[in-house]
Amino acid sequence: MTEALYMNDSYLREWAAKVISVKDDKYIVLDRTAFYPKGGGQPWDEGFITKNGQKFKVIYVGKFSGQISHEVDKPGLNKGDNVSCTLDWERRYTFMRYHTACHLISNVLYTKANAKITGNQIELDKTRMDFSMKDYSPEKLKAYVEEANRIIKSDLPISVDYMSRDEVIKNPEFARLAKGLPEVNEFRIIKIGELDKQVDGGTHINHLKEIGKIEVIKTANKGKNNRRMYFVLKE
Repeated sequence: MTEALYMNDSYLREWAAKVISVKDDKYIVLDRTAFYPKGGGQPWDEGFITKNGQKFKVIYVGKFSGQISHEVDKPGLNKGDNVSCTLDWERRYTFMRYHTACHLISNVLYTKANAKITGNQIELDKTRMDFSMKDYSPEKLKAYVEEANRIIKSDLPISVDYMSRDEVIKNPEFARLAKGLPEVNEFRIIKIGELDKQVDGGTHINHLKEIGKIEVIKTANKGKNNRRMYFVLKE
């Protein structure tokens, strides 16, 4: 099983690894990786795997049957190869900022309006969030986002913890997704100071001020009680 280095250190940009399997000359499994596989609304990481000075561009990362698979742009990697890996850091850091912003907005929506997240999609230039809210208005949403921006100024730290399934079940506010919990026994928890704790498997920044400012660019109704918002981050 691949060691997922990003789970405990989102800022790791370079690391050494060994190739443990190769499929069709382009699907690479490593013994350890900080490349994030597509999932949870967060896109995959890109970057390079290097062997003896030869670079193989990582163009897609996914998780299949529990294994993290890296698709590279050309053949040449073989089982047993010792390699070095480098993230496309600008791409990753953008996703980290957006992802933490999603958690903060989720907290405000949950505490102020008892709203749960029904879907999200992080992109390089914007992010989409879908949420359930009965008593909705654009003015209320604007006020909630302004509250999130006020909290950003406090620059709370973000940290990682782990909890058993039983602990999370006893604290349903830790799981904000309307679809419920996946079938695993231990959950990774992302903490924003003492303000917020959420079950999550993605990458995050270390301090809230790294987000910048949240700016809503579009809202829409997506059926009964389901709302959608698009936002961007400003420096």
